[in-house]
Amino acid sequence: MIKKKSPVFKSAFSIIEILVVISIISLLMGIILPVVNHVKSIARQTVCQNRLRQWGYAFQLYSDDNDGFYPHIDGRDRTSSNPETYTEMADYYYGWVDVLPPLMGEKSWRDHDYYDFPGKDTIFQCPSAKLAPDESYKYRPSRTGYFSYAMSSCLELDENCWAPYGAEGISWQMPSFLNTSKIKNPSRLIVLFDQLLDPTKGYGGKTNNPTAGKYCGSYPKAFSARHSKPGGLLGGSILYADYHVQWVSTVWKEEWPDDLEVPPLGDTDWYP
Repeated sequence: MIKKKSPVFKSAFSIIEILVVISIISLLMGIILPVVNHVKSIARQTVCQNRLRQWGYAFQLYSDDNDGFYPHIDGRDRTSSNPETYTEMADYYYGWVDVLPPLMGEKSWRDHDYYDFPGKDTIFQCPSAKLAPDESYKYRPSRTGYFSYAMSSCLELDENCWAPYGAEGISWQMPSFLNTSKIKNPSRLIVLFDQLLDPTKGYGGKTNNPTAGKYCGSYPKAFSARHSKPGGLLGGSILYADYHVQWVSTVWKEEWPDDLEVPPLGDTDWYP
């Protein structure tokens, strides 16, 4: 008796079928990747805002322990290195990046060694901030560190600071340390803000700024819009004097002239 052979069916895919599958996968990846990237961006923004809130708690603790005064805006970034400024004579002894971290269980900025300053995985930095190569700057971020958060320099205007816009001929100087009892509208007064790191986007994106991120205290032009909202609108995070944190698209005001460095006195977003 002769057995009949069963028919053999080919299970291999044709070239056309493989191309169709690849096309579908590519289409899905094109849809999924932007969503994943947006989710990651939102996660970084959340971390950034949480870090600013932690700084807010530290500002509050410091002022409670120091008769209502805030720390100095500047650190070693503003002092002379040649000749070196003596520690006991320098304002940076009370700089916010030095006196606040211990209140959060962190090491002061000045206690870090060269090439070992805090990076974006620490409380000192916004996780969305990105540095350009060192040669893009007039300083060495990898050696001396950088600041993706800045304290508003308008909170103290002593003889070392620029005069506010339109302040010529009037008395404008304020003490080097702000007494929080002087703050009239804490829910509007800016304390810390996201600071620009990309030199090519300096001064409203119009001018190269090779010192971007060098200083831990700064003015409105240093504000960085790096966190996106639905629809792609970019903005930055701000810590206010009532210690709430908020996203804003810009801190620049239409009536301000292009050459403005320091806001006019009386602006309640920047002055006590």
